[in-house]
Amino acid sequence: MIAEIGHYALVLALGLALVQMIVPAWGARTGDAGLMSVAGSTALAQFAFTGTAFAALAWCHLASDFSVANVYENSHSAKPFLYKLTGIWGNHEGSMLLWVLILALFGALVALFSANLPMRLRAHVLAVQGAIAAAFDLFILLTSNPFARLSPAPYEGRDLNPVLQDIGLAVHPPLLYLGYVGFSISFCFAMAALIEGRIDAAWARWVRPWALAAWMFLTLGIAMGSYWAYYELGWGGFWFWDPVENASLMPWLAGTALLHSAVVMEKREALKIWTILLAILAFSLSLIGTFLVRSGVLTSVHTFANDPARGVFILMILVAFIGGAFALYAWRAPALKAGGLFAPISREGALVLNNLFLTAACATVFVGTLYPLALEALTGDKISVGAPFFNATFAPLMVPLLAAIPFGPLLAWKRGDLYAAAQRLLAAFGLALLAVATVFAVEQGGPVLAPFGIGLAVFVMAGAASDIVERAGLLRLPFPTALARAAGLPRSAWGTALAHFGVGVTLLGIVGNTQWSAERIVALKPGETVSLRQYDLTFEGAVPRAGPNYRELAARLTVRRKGEVIGVLEPSKRTFPVRGATTTEAALMTRGASQLYASVGDSEADGSVMLRLYHKPLVLLIWLGALVMVAGGLLSLSDRRLRVGAPKPARARAAAQPAE
Repeated sequence: MIAEIGHYALVLALGLALVQMIVPAWGARTGDAGLMSVAGSTALAQFAFTGTAFAALAWCHLASDFSVANVYENSHSAKPFLYKLTGIWGNHEGSMLLWVLILALFGALVALFSANLPMRLRAHVLAVQGAIAAAFDLFILLTSNPFARLSPAPYEGRDLNPVLQDIGLAVHPPLLYLGYVGFSISFCFAMAALIEGRIDAAWARWVRPWALAAWMFLTLGIAMGSYWAYYELGWGGFWFWDPVENASLMPWLAGTALLHSAVVMEKREALKIWTILLAILAFSLSLIGTFLVRSGVLTSVHTFANDPARGVFILMILVAFIGGAFALYAWRAPALKAGGLFAPISREGALVLNNLFLTAACATVFVGTLYPLALEALTGDKISVGAPFFNATFAPLMVPLLAAIPFGPLLAWKRGDLYAAAQRLLAAFGLALLAVATVFAVEQGGPVLAPFGIGLAVFVMAGAASDIVERAGLLRLPFPTALARAAGLPRSAWGTALAHFGVGVTLLGIVGNTQWSAERIVALKPGETVSLRQYDLTFEGAVPRAGPNYRELAARLTVRRKGEVIGVLEPSKRTFPVRGATTTEAALMTRGASQLYASVGDSEADGSVMLRLYHKPLVLLIWLGALVMVAGGLLSLSDRRLRVGAPKPARARAAAQPAE
């Protein structure tokens, strides 16, 4: 009965999405305030019914109702509670239901927090959001019903894919979807602006919080997925340029460009047409990522669909929304006013440079990801585009962008002084040069480019700090005065500096891990020792253990440094009898920002065990930097200017224009 309630609730959510799509849009066209006001209440009701459907599926999973095909295929009565919960979205049908739940959530949030929006704009935004929800509700009901029944009901389930039975996969997909779907609101605002033919600084002020929230969630989702792949797959890497990883990176790059472009539009009413395009691109790339991951086009641990009908349906959604958006953009964008002018050397110019590098990098990833798929579809030829291509094209675009980051906040709006900005960054230059010299002196013959990478990271971090120091007058004013000025700075200024500092921290981790990582692949018998950097690891033997729904064989490694025992590593091989699958569970030992990493392979006939051992210098800084970036975003999001809505002059102009 619970499954039927969930299915019925999803049907009602589809009906409400259609009402939300049609009625407010017609009200905006005819100037009927009553019809336009339907948008808010319908969005809230749609979220309530979509939430009911998701809760029904969750109940079926947690209660191990194997009469539901989705539960039978992805659960088991002996599976731990957390992974029963993960199983809800650890499959195609459940993940798409989570997708539409988050979409409905964002629509409800717009309905709740849009009191300061003009009624017509609000109606158009929620109408476009309703159209997206209706398309995906229809996709689920027609091709991916999560509530389908089995008769007779099986006694036991098939268990969840063992690779997905991890805490990282309990967190990663929801965060990623919050980012993907969050950009739908920026997309809806862009469509509404094109429909109305009006865009101004107030529009940018309304869009920025939604784009920033989506960017934060997507950053967390990518970081969580990267860390999960690092420790779960046993390869010891943090990024593999897998098409599924690229599918999340592309909207992140476009979203980052959107955030910076929206700042220019809000402050100077410039880059209007470009900002609209980025809002369309960010969500379009999210839809493309959904297509790649959920259509079965790619073979990956993330892909669950293999029915061609599903892929065709998602492709139709892509054509409708992406094609429709670009057609509307081509028709309406030329009528929009271009906005204010500015000198090339200015804050606006720096942000435009930022946008150029980010979009070029996004295009590089897009081509490298989709070209093999397009070639195979057209000619049948299969090629692989891997890390060498992306490293040779993506990295050269990132280096000048990173070098330019500290200059942007120090340049004035409209017309800046590059020489004066460089003078303010002299301390940052000095610290970077000192870092380069120190690494050269310590390493003596190590990787040639590594010291410069460390220097660039230090320059980015010190440059972010220089912005706050300069604004507060820390080196020019008495310390109490400077401290008071620093406390009075807008939270967005602190957030920007913190996010840029996080970029430097991540770069520091990437350079340390890629340039100085050490690896040993050895076969050890009990009692034998292997050395890795300053550490000695002794294999004490293999220990069998039993879990709730698996068996494992753990290799016990005693770790010593200078003869002193500092810990134990226990990498293991897990066997899941129901699925008949085996996974590798890596063991990690954290030493500061670095880690020792051990992964166990197969046992040999002579009693030895194959072990893959790594020393990963500064690797934790990669994900720590992502957390710092998100903290900067959160600080900016808490800025009062993003909570009070549109600037008063712009809001007054918008109110003065009568509804058509």
